[in-house]
Amino acid sequence: MAIPVIYNVRSVRARWTSAIVAVLGIAGTVGVFVAMLSLARGFRATLVASGSDDNAIVMRAGATSEMMSGVALDQVKILQDAPGVARGADGPLVTSEVVVVAPFPLKSTGTDANVQVRGVSANVLTIRRNARIVQGRMFQPGLAELVVGRNANTTYSGLTVGNTVDFGGGHWKVVGVFDAGGSAFDSEVWCDARVLDDVYKRPTNVFQSVTVHLTSPGALQEFKDFVTADPRLSVDVSREIDYYAKQSTRMTQLITILGGLVASVMAIGAIFGALNTMYSAVAERGREIATMRALGFGAAAVVFSFLIEAFIISFVGGAVGCLAVLPLNGLTTATMNWQTFSNMAFAFRITSGLLVGGIIFALVMGLLGGLPPALRAAARPVAVALREL
Repeated sequence: MAIPVIYNVRSVRARWTSAIVAVLGIAGTVGVFVAMLSLARGFRATLVASGSDDNAIVMRAGATSEMMSGVALDQVKILQDAPGVARGADGPLVTSEVVVVAPFPLKSTGTDANVQVRGVSANVLTIRRNARIVQGRMFQPGLAELVVGRNANTTYSGLTVGNTVDFGGGHWKVVGVFDAGGSAFDSEVWCDARVLDDVYKRPTNVFQSVTVHLTSPGALQEFKDFVTADPRLSVDVSREIDYYAKQSTRMTQLITILGGLVASVMAIGAIFGALNTMYSAVAERGREIATMRALGFGAAAVVFSFLIEAFIISFVGGAVGCLAVLPLNGLTTATMNWQTFSNMAFAFRITSGLLVGGIIFALVMGLLGGLPPALRAAARPVAVALREL
């Protein structure tokens, strides 16, 4: 025979002061847990959004990122004629790119932050189809002109249309703003690759990566087989979306581990808070427990009843914690991308799965905090408790 749940609800209400302490402890822990995971998920989502299923990225064999890569011009020409490469009205849909990092002052603090400047081909918007000009125009090949990502435009001083900025020893005019659909490119600045090479005194016949637009997502293997078989090419080929997913791994793991450590420490405090609340309930309700046992409720029913109370408290705490962090969803922040050593903006990404995970985490804390007091209550001798009546 089970003890009615309404009894547990009334018991929690009667001891609302101690219950609130436990609720707040669990809420804070769940809030930190969900916030940190949403931060990691947002970082990963931003980088993954930079890739496309029908694009392939080519880098020097063994290179783990563009900053460590190099692809010669004669290799680029071979790649342009490879099977599986899509063609447009102006020729193969291939963009040869170079990447540098330049300091720009943050609007919020005035201090410099590293911004990734990407030298691209003039047809880059045809290849990266998630990017489009939303203000001004595209840069003209051969001129020291810039188009800046949406986040870069709002985050850094000077990167507004019509303004002139100096970096790398050159004078650059900002002529447009592009929107790359919330991807990492939104934090970048784009210009003509050959002009960037000239300003930075780099070899004009060496690029750091080549992005190829394929005729279809399924054409990757055909393209990869050709590249692998050609002895003139010493490069690695990856699907673009897979490359950016891999680039996000290190930072995502770091944020997840740090968040897990912080949440674990807070969880210990929250569990002790729940233990204190439930042990106090056991001490105060010795007569009630004895009376229920005398009426025929077994030890299992008493244990279950106390666990119900612990779950009520933990569920409320978990719900409060989830609701508290919901306003963070979509909020943009920025951090260093350790693969490129540049600043990258991304948004918190709170999903229904994370919220469910937060509630489950809260219930686990409730179980750990409620089970020992519940077992103690069930083990208390009935006769001893009844003598105290």
